[in-house]
Amino acid sequence: MKTIKGPGIFLAQFMGDEAPFNNLKTICEWAASIGFKGVQIPSWDSRLIDLQKAAESKTYADEIKGIVNAAGLEITELSSHLQGQLVAVNPAFTEMFDGFAPAQYHNNLAARTEWAVNQLKYAAKASRNLGLNAHATFSGALLWAPAMYPWPQRPAGLVETGFAELAKRWLPILNEFDANGVDVCYEIHPGEDLHDGITFERFLEATGNHSRANLLYDPSHLLLQCLDYLEYIDIYHERIKAFHVKDAEFNATGRSGVYGGYQSWINRPGRFRSLGDGQVDFKSIFSKMAQYDFAGWAVMEWECCIKHPEDGAREGAPFIKDHIIRVTEKAFDDFAGAGTDDAFNKRILGI
Repeated sequence: MKTIKGPGIFLAQFMGDEAPFNNLKTICEWAASIGFKGVQIPSWDSRLIDLQKAAESKTYADEIKGIVNAAGLEITELSSHLQGQLVAVNPAFTEMFDGFAPAQYHNNLAARTEWAVNQLKYAAKASRNLGLNAHATFSGALLWAPAMYPWPQRPAGLVETGFAELAKRWLPILNEFDANGVDVCYEIHPGEDLHDGITFERFLEATGNHSRANLLYDPSHLLLQCLDYLEYIDIYHERIKAFHVKDAEFNATGRSGVYGGYQSWINRPGRFRSLGDGQVDFKSIFSKMAQYDFAGWAVMEWECCIKHPEDGAREGAPFIKDHIIRVTEKAFDDFAGAGTDDAFNKRILGI
């Protein structure tokens, strides 16, 4: 059995224009000072990493790794959530997503999609150069808005066609990650075509059960869908290769439920909270992750609609540390064991 690594922190929500949050060196020093042991790096933020350069230059990748290591930290994974989103975008939403790509690709869906695919391929090579074996991303969405809720009823074959197209776009990327020995970990997330277990299974089937198509487990998104996030681990543990530790709460009212009524986050029945302030049963989650021998990183993703991010981070590191289970190296009843051999066992059974 292996012990989960951590605590780690996803840097995306903490980057800013002022020190120590404006470059890789100082934000790593800050993260280490409050107890974190690893950082998940958003690959779209040039203040942290030049993704193409990390893919094409092992020397540069070593420099990035050296900056992180000098702060006493490790890189947990690279993230390409924004680029992954752009691998598949329904044309009705293309303008809204232009901000995820450089300006030269705006108002050009085909060129922007090609850029995103290339970004993911760079991420595969950069991950290899950094010595990583897992990568965090989004799947993108062709079906989410027009087909999530069947009104008007979905045309026959629409879902199958959508997942076939999603798999077609991702298969070259998955193959590139396979060539570099890295798992693609899709964050199961509302707004993505991969937003629950069934949709992930549809995608797996469409990709021929590709070995590199795996999961980033984030219980907050499952809780907000009223999904059993503990049984989810029982079902999909073999595919869970990354872990976001994020809390949430769902408090339905007589006026609003899962869909939230277009309200701001602070007014929604379902909302993200800092670790320990929500309803997620992390004690049971960490027990199940240990039970199934998850050997990756426990990475805090902060998205609280109330608490200040620096306070959430300062509280988050010890929260994760206190939940990590150091797994046992021996059985609890070893003291009562007796020596045995095959002949002894047969005598007991009368054979």
